Amino acid sequence: MTLEIITDAALDGTQHGFFTRRGGASSGVFAGLNCGYGSADQHDIVAINRARVADAMHVAPDALVGVHQYHSAAVHVVTGPTADRPKADAMVTDVPGVALSILTADCQPVLFADQTQGVIGAAHAGWQGALDGVLENIIAAMETLGASRQNIHAVIGPSISQRNYEVGPEFLDQFMAVDPAAAQFFANGTGDRLQFDLPGFGLHCLRQAGVGLATWTRHCTYADPDRFFSYRRSVHAKEADYGRLIATIRL
Repeated sequence: MTLEIITDAALDGTQHGFFTRRGGASSGVFAGLNCGYGSADQHDIVAINRARVADAMHVAPDALVGVHQYHSAAVHVVTGPTADRPKADAMVTDVPGVALSILTADCQPVLFADQTQGVIGAAHAGWQGALDGVLENIIAAMETLGASRQNIHAVIGPSISQRNYEVGPEFLDQFMAVDPAAAQFFANGTGDRLQFDLPGFGLHCLRQAGVGLATWTRHCTYADPDRFFSYRRSVHAKEADYGRLIATIRL
């Protein structure tokens, strides 16, 4: 099956893609393009999937650079192709030919570009990272490489939508303690449950930070099992593990 790559007009002129699960070599619960070595999928199969992504991005496999994600606000500056995976949840670079890659399975994959200055970024922004400032931090890191935030375009890729993201009242309390304006991203659910708008909060953070353009592709990972992996859906289905989607951008 052919790879399916979602792109956004906000990043036109910069090669990028939010890859769906279609077109990969994995099977079972990982069926399709599972790009996460952290899953229980076979390592060599994940390597095949990642090589297909690298080929689609027109880079060598070692130029498809990633980090060891841990739901932080840490940003890593990439200076060239490397197999190292430092602990961080965002990356920036001004080096041509390096494809920054982020893995997700409900959290927000966010791709950034200042095409005028030739600076790009990629972030994994789950609720914890977004609340702790990973989106603001990556913008600041891009500025250290010469980017101007008013020239930065940011696109949030396939993420879990508000309709499918049920949380408890203590979740709202954590957000209110940091940003009272976050109340607008919570809707009443069943009983004391709430529905959280993760991409809505991400867009709020990006726009408050002053980027020139911020948008969401409006794809829900939970709602479309044929195209996307979803951690929460796998939990509800009582599956043993789940695949990881990849998003990538390069100069």
